[in-house]
Amino acid sequence: MLNYDFDWAIITSGRYFEWLMAGVYTTVQLSVVSIVLAFLLGLIIAVMRMSHVSPIRWFAYAYLEFTRNTPLLVQIFFWYFGSYQVLPRFINEWLVTWNFEFAAAVIALTIYTSAFIAEDIRSGVRSIPREQMEAARSSGFTFLRAMQYIILPQAVRITIPPLINQFLNLTKNSSLAMTIGVAELTYQARQVESYTFKGYEAFTAATIVYLGMSLVIAALVNIYNRKVLATVKGR
Repeated sequence: MLNYDFDWAIITSGRYFEWLMAGVYTTVQLSVVSIVLAFLLGLIIAVMRMSHVSPIRWFAYAYLEFTRNTPLLVQIFFWYFGSYQVLPRFINEWLVTWNFEFAAAVIALTIYTSAFIAEDIRSGVRSIPREQMEAARSSGFTFLRAMQYIILPQAVRITIPPLINQFLNLTKNSSLAMTIGVAELTYQARQVESYTFKGYEAFTAATIVYLGMSLVIAALVNIYNRKVLATVKGR
């Protein structure tokens, strides 16, 4: 081990480099699709959690508790092996013609992350003075209209930093999709290692890419905190 000879040429050129770049593309694609869907679903669940209708509120509560307290890997396997028992047949047939493994990973990442996003948004809503909701209702707004036009725009703006952290976690969690055959970055690094026996080089490259993604997202959070939030506080 002490005499191990690192050979970066294997990683930086030839088909193995193309494999890693293909893995990066799939990771970004998987992350972006899941982030958009997770945010939309999390927004809906957050509103349901604050609903005055008890069945809706308790459904959202059960959803949050179940999703946040079961491992993501288990949820990925659940959607990969059990979607035919849960989803309608025509949806499963469409997923097969599209990319079933990718779709199962998107579903699992979306559902898992949406639970945490919902709680972040709900915390943001609770930070808004209650008088704003009361004023909106007294002005003739329904609960949903008041949330749409008055409360949620402020809450989302406040919760942008924790939301971006959730997006960062989702990007890193996407590496678990390799377990069901999604050819993302970790999967491709494993393939390179299998073909070349250069595991250190392959996974060092993957680590650098994940680190780069994390630093970019962290930089965006810092820019937002420094410019946007400072502007809001100055008003």
